[in-house]
Amino acid sequence: MTYNVAILGASGYTGAELVRIIATHPNLRIAALSADRKAGMQMSDVFPHLRHLDLPTLCTIDEIDFDKIDLAFAALPHGLSQALVRDLPKNVKVVDLGADFRLRDPAAYEKWYGAPHVATDLQKEAVYGLTEFYRDDIKNARLVAGTGCNAATVQFALRPLISGGLIDLDDIICDLKNGISGAGRSLKENMLFAERSTDVMGYSQGGKHRHLGEFDQEFSLLAGRPVEIMFTPHLVPVNRGILASCYVRGDAQAIHAALVDQYKDEPFIMVLPFGAAPSMGNVTGSNYCHIGVVGDRKSGRAMVVSTLDNLNKGSSGQAVQNANLMLGLPETEGLLLAPVFP
Repeated sequence: MTYNVAILGASGYTGAELVRIIATHPNLRIAALSADRKAGMQMSDVFPHLRHLDLPTLCTIDEIDFDKIDLAFAALPHGLSQALVRDLPKNVKVVDLGADFRLRDPAAYEKWYGAPHVATDLQKEAVYGLTEFYRDDIKNARLVAGTGCNAATVQFALRPLISGGLIDLDDIICDLKNGISGAGRSLKENMLFAERSTDVMGYSQGGKHRHLGEFDQEFSLLAGRPVEIMFTPHLVPVNRGILASCYVRGDAQAIHAALVDQYKDEPFIMVLPFGAAPSMGNVTGSNYCHIGVVGDRKSGRAMVVSTLDNLNKGSSGQAVQNANLMLGLPETEGLLLAPVFP
């Protein structure tokens, strides 16, 4: 069976990645593409690497006939999905790639995103889109909230360790490196080639990064008590990719065994042999996440390293993985493409 999908916000990086993935998906058909500022343009004019595809002309969201849409991907800036999803026909399933429905508590959303939530009823309905841990809920959901890309990378490394009681919950430090595309496609002075090409820059330091809201929510729920990690992200001069180095107190061999057991049947999560650490370049352009565990010279300490492609497994690939479940399709459909190397 073929399902008609709409991509709202198709002119951004995650929108283009959705098009790239869905273009070879056997059960999804791109029926509408929206990009308000570029409405009327062809996708090939916005992204020439997609010129070989026969795609709908970009339009405004108001021009889309949602009665003919089975599922919509909302790849919109933060704050724009709330009212939009609220007004869509109830029969249209939605995967929101933005932050609008990730946090269940309206007060937490306002704290981290600086504005009240305008669709709190939908906020309660939304299912958190970390597929490997919310799979059963996603299958029956109408609205799925995609995770933050940084949040997904770190959670894949730490969730089994927190739920298994294997690490000291009061001593978790995560140092994360993020490719430039994680900042989006909008023009920003500090993202110019001359300023970023040979530099590494920390940002949102000192507990200010918005994805901490997701860590607080998810890790505290797992532990049954408040958990607050120390988290510092850095921009590195690569186009795409995330690598998170998580420093924890616990038995390294037991940590590795727990991760192997947790992910042994997961098609997209690969745990490396003990002592091996992954690199960004091994997952580029794919829906895979690689995890490695390295013991420290001091007993009782370990480093868990997790890496994924921020535009794919961290966003658009995850979105298609969730859409597959929502539509009753095989979860891996359209997503088994090997990483690009070099």
